[in-house]
Amino acid sequence: MMRWLWLPLLCSACMVGPDYQKPDAPVSVAYKELQGWTVAQPQDSVDRGSWWSIYHDPQLDALEQQVDVSNQTVKQFEAQYRNAVALVQAAQANLFPVVGLNGSVTRSSGFSGSGVNGSGAVTGTSTFSVTGRNAGAPRTQYSVDGSITWDLDVWGRVRRQVESQVAGAQLSAADLANARLSAQATLATDYFNLRAEDSLQELLRRTVAYYERALAIVQNQHAAGIVSASDVVTAQAQLEGARAQLVGVGVQRALFEHAIAVLTGHPPADLSIPMGSLASSVPVVPPGLPSTLLQRRPDIAAAERQMQEQNALIGVQIAAFYPDISLSTLGSFVGSPLSELFTVANRTWSLGAAAGETLFAGGARTAAVAAARATYDLSVANYRQVVLTALQGVEDQLSSLRILEQQKRAEDIAVAAAQRAVDVIFNQYRAGTVAYTSVITEQQILLGDQQAQLAVQQSRLVASVALIQALGGGWDTSQLPDRKDLPNALDVLKP
Repeated sequence: MMRWLWLPLLCSACMVGPDYQKPDAPVSVAYKELQGWTVAQPQDSVDRGSWWSIYHDPQLDALEQQVDVSNQTVKQFEAQYRNAVALVQAAQANLFPVVGLNGSVTRSSGFSGSGVNGSGAVTGTSTFSVTGRNAGAPRTQYSVDGSITWDLDVWGRVRRQVESQVAGAQLSAADLANARLSAQATLATDYFNLRAEDSLQELLRRTVAYYERALAIVQNQHAAGIVSASDVVTAQAQLEGARAQLVGVGVQRALFEHAIAVLTGHPPADLSIPMGSLASSVPVVPPGLPSTLLQRRPDIAAAERQMQEQNALIGVQIAAFYPDISLSTLGSFVGSPLSELFTVANRTWSLGAAAGETLFAGGARTAAVAAARATYDLSVANYRQVVLTALQGVEDQLSSLRILEQQKRAEDIAVAAAQRAVDVIFNQYRAGTVAYTSVITEQQILLGDQQAQLAVQQSRLVASVALIQALGGGWDTSQLPDRKDLPNALDVLKP
């Protein structure tokens, strides 16, 4: 009998279906957009889990820390991951035998006709028929029986299922990391957009104050009879237009503040962010080699894990061609009285093996294997497309940062020149050598350049966040749980 128990061990090395081998990915040798560009403020490393700290903004730090705690989208992916871990444990359970134990007590008598209730269950009362002849006194019989059934995983069907579920749980963990990174990057982007609105508001306040002083000068000039009333009207119109722009800034700022509240898991009414200014420095993370992107992006890791998940399912479908083999054993003790139940005389046992095979299924099993292979091929194509899209994302942000840095230098020169032009033309106006329309023109040019300068800085910070997100935000594949870690699901939920 003990020799039978070696059968599962002897067959355990046999697993039908293809073993997983990671397909090649289309990766370039270097990033094209880095050629000839020296990063002005390189940030050599990103802290794992708190990449936003490179911006040195305490308000942003406080908001980002609430994403893991309260963001509802992240919590959804966290629940999906815990469900995937449970599915791994359920699949692993099929590798072990099922053990059952039953006990019963029966009270019976030798009455003819109807007898004791025949359910065999333990009951508090006994029911007897009152008809017939009494052939003896009632007696009680006890029984205890145990059973073991074991579906042998001879062909590896269950082990392939476990392999698939483990890959699925790792995929879910990568999806969770990607959802977390997406929420963090969206929050940072909204935050810098909000700060850009704050800076625009401050710029327009300074402009309104400047226009108010200009109007006062024009009014004095008109009172002295030096200029006509049309100059006063023109200066007044310019001032009111700037005031209207200042009021309109509040619309976009409110929208960004509401979006940040939802990202941190709060109703919009519960969050108020004090005014601040847009950061003046833009840190840029060196991207490294394109090949490292395969380990740094959670969406790439998820696509890769999906390939192994689908590859293992091919083996599950191939195993359907082979017979199911199972072992079963049954042992019981039946007798009376209870004190003598567990004796050799009252013991019975049985041991058996069974095998079953489907001889004809109309091609269903062949179709199932073909479908599994097609699904795997689909996951390979998806993986390669995700890699290509990721490389595009890095190249896009590198080019944006490079070009925006050049534009920023040009805008700085333009603003300085426009400011000098306004100062010169206004002095000429006060001297009576030019019309006020010339002043208006130069002031409008200055305001336009200042707004463009601010917009470029905003775009640079947003592109900086997008580059960090494109590079994985400090995440890497070493954070994926392996098979032995999966029972401790909550341990791998930390950023």
